[in-house]
Amino acid sequence: MIFPIVAYGDPVLKKKAKEINQDYPKLDELLENMFETMYAAHGVGLAAPQIGLPIRLFLVDAEPFSEDDELLEKEKNQLKTFKKVFINATIIEETGEEWAFTEGCLSIPDIREDVFRNETIKINYFDENFVEHTEVYTGLAARVIQHEYDHIEGILFTDKLSSLKKRLIKGKLVNISKGKVNADYRMRFPLAKKGR
Repeated sequence: MIFPIVAYGDPVLKKKAKEINQDYPKLDELLENMFETMYAAHGVGLAAPQIGLPIRLFLVDAEPFSEDDELLEKEKNQLKTFKKVFINATIIEETGEEWAFTEGCLSIPDIREDVFRNETIKINYFDENFVEHTEVYTGLAARVIQHEYDHIEGILFTDKLSSLKKRLIKGKLVNISKGKVNADYRMRFPLAKKGR
């Protein structure tokens, strides 16, 4: 089942999400539906708040990035198989140089901006079988995780922009929250008029 993506302006996107346990109802089905939703929207990551669930769960499949000609072969190979589920994740450490990369978000269509993030992270999380992992990621893999992790912390990539950039895109953000945007996937708009 493909869920509508929650648009910018919905309060669920600004809430710090709650942890879940392995008894969470229909978790396997939820994960399957989240992957299906992400692929239908051509995303590389999707967090539960983006489908209206304030829980600490996100998933990634960075395979589309492996086709980027500017990446080193080693990173391409890593991204080709980088498909994971992160439950109750905690970033323990962010290190290395901050670097800029143009980011977008399924909840904020038509807006893409450069965001600075650390190049390396150490993260603790549970996978879909509730096996605990502590791992280190670098480069684009780290960035995709950081972006999705921010979602479960109630942070959007637009929150990381300068005051000037935020002012420049304010009108677009208001329009997105009202449903005045063209996305090629189903969305749920918090301020759209009833009956639209």
